[in-house]
Amino acid sequence: MPLRYDLHSHSTASDGTLAPAELVAHASRQGVNVLALTDHDTTEGLEEAFGAASRAGVALVPGVEISVTWGGGTIHILGLNIDPLHSGLQQGLAGLRALRDRRAREIGIRLEKIGVADAYEEARRLAGGGAVGRTHFARVLLERGRADSLPKVFKSYLVRGKPGYVKEQWATLEQAVDWIRKAGGQAVIAHLARYRFSATRQRQLIGEFKECGGEGLEVVSGSFTPAECHAMALLAQRFGLGATVGSDYHGPENTWLELGRTEPLPPGCAPLWKTSGWRLYEGAQGGYPLRLD
Repeated sequence: MPLRYDLHSHSTASDGTLAPAELVAHASRQGVNVLALTDHDTTEGLEEAFGAASRAGVALVPGVEISVTWGGGTIHILGLNIDPLHSGLQQGLAGLRALRDRRAREIGIRLEKIGVADAYEEARRLAGGGAVGRTHFARVLLERGRADSLPKVFKSYLVRGKPGYVKEQWATLEQAVDWIRKAGGQAVIAHLARYRFSATRQRQLIGEFKECGGEGLEVVSGSFTPAECHAMALLAQRFGLGATVGSDYHGPENTWLELGRTEPLPPGCAPLWKTSGWRLYEGAQGGYPLRLD
């Protein structure tokens, strides 16, 4: 039976709602064999996740999702199979977390001006010691009845042109890919179809990404339609990128996304775990590089 991969997930170390160990246990129940924990701009959840993965029989791939400013907007680059102890990577991520904290404080100030008191403090409580992200503010606004769903909260308060939107200058594409490569990992463009780029802009991004040393494209995502998966598959084949699959799971509250419940890679795609020669072995280090033939 083919192994089931989910190479994009989040825990309470960033904006997920399950602790790393709970996330791994849930992945096991969902039949996921190979899981990547890819929290936003942090690897803090990996140590706990590795211990849980060893007990649950899940191969854990150490990962991260890096915030990047490109073309005047924000995109995300996954780093898979990284060495989470690499000093250069950690220095870069620390800088991004400092930016996240400044942005969170400014979001709180802006929401205060429209009558949402103590939003930053409440978002910090929801973050539980992790980095405060827009999703935490969205949950605050949802709890206070400002909208009836997280997507509606984002559209009304936290995107460009709305009261709680704060523009930030994240890492450059070159920086993000360089950190990942120097940490021994593979860089992957996350959920490209969500950025609403034209076909020309998509090709431009992929071209620059490849020039920097990027290796992969998230072909199947929990938020993609079948048509979008097909389009991403054609792009991966055209540019010679390894294909990945990931739910972008954040927790059980998001009922439309579930660990391991994504479509398989379309025919003709070259899986990143094969093109990059991952090697799987068991033990305390869980899912460090492994070949899965």
